[in-house]
Amino acid sequence: MAVSAALVKELRERTGLGMLECKKALKETDGDVDLAIENLRKASGLKAAKKAGRTAADGVVAAKVAEDGSFGVVVEVNSETDFAARDEGFLAFVSTVVEKAFAEKSASVEALVDESLEAARQALVQKIGENIGIRRVQLVEATEGVVAEYVHSNNRIAVLVELKGGETAVAKDVAMHVAASNPQVIRPEDMPADMLKKEEDVIKAQPDMEGKPAEIVEKMMGGRIKKFLKENSLVEQPFVKNPDQTVGQLVKAAGADIASVARFEVGEGIEVEEADFAAEVAAQVAASKA
Repeated sequence: MAVSAALVKELRERTGLGMLECKKALKETDGDVDLAIENLRKASGLKAAKKAGRTAADGVVAAKVAEDGSFGVVVEVNSETDFAARDEGFLAFVSTVVEKAFAEKSASVEALVDESLEAARQALVQKIGENIGIRRVQLVEATEGVVAEYVHSNNRIAVLVELKGGETAVAKDVAMHVAASNPQVIRPEDMPADMLKKEEDVIKAQPDMEGKPAEIVEKMMGGRIKKFLKENSLVEQPFVKNPDQTVGQLVKAAGADIASVARFEVGEGIEVEEADFAAEVAAQVAASKA
């Protein structure tokens, strides 16, 4: 039977194993997720599956851009610890991932991962003893300008910037600024309505708003929202290399416009469970005596 993407996703989430391995397991069980899990527990994937149950929130990011600036890719590969993220074998795997993504212009993890890459990932899991995962991939292509990258020296932040018009040097400067300042949107008008609403609620709840007439509250609200948008919009932020000039002014002076931005920071958005090691050890001791 044909295995749906939803079933593959469910099995990946429940086992932490790779997409291809999960798809193969589901084909062998005609889409029975529970039976697939049981078979995987009996097979060689057991060791990797156990490790995949742990949160991989460390790791590195990497980026590569074509020499002519026509396109670039950025990837995030996770490990459980910073120690593993500095391992030569892990870094070699990351290099393989970004080179493959670049060569194939991969726009997603699903498009990138094949049997060879998955086998390399699992071999690394066995060797290092930690869960390793290719978390995300993004492709940025220039339509009427250039793409440039900036990777922070510790390989924990990587940025791709696409300019419409302009030159690579300007795009690199903007990418460096994005790495340092982490703007939420490119322009004030790009700010999502839900984020604006959340900020308005925060402002209204501030102590100095209490007891003031509605018209005063609205006036204060307007000023603070304007400040919020300026602080969080790329084109409105003071350029890190020249605070007397905004990023928007920098780009405009170069005869360009910012078309898109991709910023990856290691582990962002991943919830890491705080472990109570004392309780964990106590539980293991109790289990050994049972």
